[in-house]
Amino acid sequence: MRDVLPFDSVPDAQASDIDLRLAARLASLRQEHGLSLDALAQASGISRATLSRLERGETSPTASLLGRLCTVYGRPMSRLLAEVEADPARLVRHDEQSVWVDPETGFRRRGVSPPAKGFSAEMVLGTLPEGAAISYAAPPVGGLEHHLWMLEGRLDLTLDGVAHALSPGDCLRYQLAGASRFSCPGPEARYLIAICRP
Repeated sequence: MRDVLPFDSVPDAQASDIDLRLAARLASLRQEHGLSLDALAQASGISRATLSRLERGETSPTASLLGRLCTVYGRPMSRLLAEVEADPARLVRHDEQSVWVDPETGFRRRGVSPPAKGFSAEMVLGTLPEGAAISYAAPPVGGLEHHLWMLEGRLDLTLDGVAHALSPGDCLRYQLAGASRFSCPGPEARYLIAICRP
């Protein structure tokens, strides 16, 4: 499985370009839903000032903030990130896979097989640094099905208060219904998630 390791690198220029496109998409989503900044702040629990900075591309969103916004907009984070990319081809070459980095935790998310029209599943490669943790208060879409396969390191995944300690080779299958928390006690966790819409 060592050949998976270099797949998690991305040039800084590409990451900034993704952030700018993401900022524009967040602004358009709010308009599509007919929400003012104040209404979105109330619905998401994110301050109006932070939302404004996110939409202007002045700051990069964290995984936690994106999770809250996705819950308001009723779409998985992967779908949101795919919306800022070109329509993916059948063959998604390594260099064409988008990588998003959480500025708060260093979590890296690679869209190995991004969402696309006509497909109900996708695959994401996640890398969570040692000591990092990401919490989501609610799923963006209830009943979203995940199949998480551990590649390297250790991952503690808590689903609705039930903790699962995962090691390389373990596979955890679940449907998102409530809160979730990904944490890495060390060493760095690398895992592949197959995501299927309900």
